Amino acid sequence: MAVRTVLQQADLERALTRIAHEILEANKGPDDLVLLGIPTRGVALAERLARIITRIAGVDVPAGALDVTMYRDDLGRNPVRATHPTEVPGDGVDGRVVVLVDDVLYSGRTIRAALDALADLGRARAVRLAVLVDRGHREFPIRADYVGKNLPSSTRERINVRLAEVDGDDAVTIEGSDA
Repeated sequence: MAVRTVLQQADLERALTRIAHEILEANKGPDDLVLLGIPTRGVALAERLARIITRIAGVDVPAGALDVTMYRDDLGRNPVRATHPTEVPGDGVDGRVVVLVDDVLYSGRTIRAALDALADLGRARAVRLAVLVDRGHREFPIRADYVGKNLPSSTRERINVRLAEVDGDDAVTIEGSDA
């Protein structure tokens, strides 16, 4: 099976810096921003984005984690899923601009679950979506506001995101017969 690297460490850093600038521009600054990563790699990405935004804007931007396991619509098919803690910054999400952060946007099912989980935490003023990779093949009408890399792919291919915090190195690869 062929494996092709599509993003290396420098590419990831550049994509995240661009996304951070886009978030700040769209929000007209860092006020009321909260970044919530979807475990596992979305949490590491949210923390990186928060550090970059803090460096650019000079104001601490909170980051946390939003576990969507119990909100997924495929629990009946895949009942063995480990849950992760949901960690919401101290000021909560009410009236804030929440940026959901995930590594790969594919069918949209994870983001649909995240919206349900977020609604149980409070009422955000607005919800945005930032993803490192958008690979297409949506099953729900969901679109990312901020995308690191659009990567059209076959449903037979697998996109692998590796992050230093989780995997020891940074890379995005595509794996499949026609990679």
